Amino acid sequence: MTAADKNTLSAADPREAGTQLRPGLWQTINERYPGSMIRKESFVPQARLGKPLAACRLTLVSSCGVHLKTEQPLDVCHPFGDFRFMRVPSGAKHDELIIHQLKYPHDDADLDINVIFPIERLQELCEEGRLRRLAPNFFSFIGYNMDPEKFERTVAASIAEAVVQEERADCALLAPA
Repeated sequence: MTAADKNTLSAADPREAGTQLRPGLWQTINERYPGSMIRKESFVPQARLGKPLAACRLTLVSSCGVHLKTEQPLDVCHPFGDFRFMRVPSGAKHDELIIHQLKYPHDDADLDINVIFPIERLQELCEEGRLRRLAPNFFSFIGYNMDPEKFERTVAASIAEAVVQEERADCALLAPA
């Protein structure tokens, strides 16, 4: 946001005041979708990285719904969400990828996939020697779902296992959509 943009915002603007767009929004979400919100008591400390990034193999995990254009997309219309994920080759280029998602606008990301799925920026970090290398695959899924417990048991658990067992990644960059 530029200085000119900030000058045009009023004090009541939620971007400026830090207020919710609708009072009681989070309470409503908790009532309608129990267990879907992360609470302070749910805090899990992050693991410390055991070596410098320049010595690490990194993978990317995103809820943006990106996949190779040659693959069948995830189901964006299912009322409960799609409980699958896609493997995206870490060497893929923007023109090989597509975002198949209805739950958020992705016009900017369609122009530059790195806005939401920083695959080419991570490739550059490897070329520069800031990362040792990328895992063979990155992971993408559709973040919208109506059963967070099932999501944790299926998608999240499967991705976590693949990151460690198959990709042998030292670290994962989590990029929410």
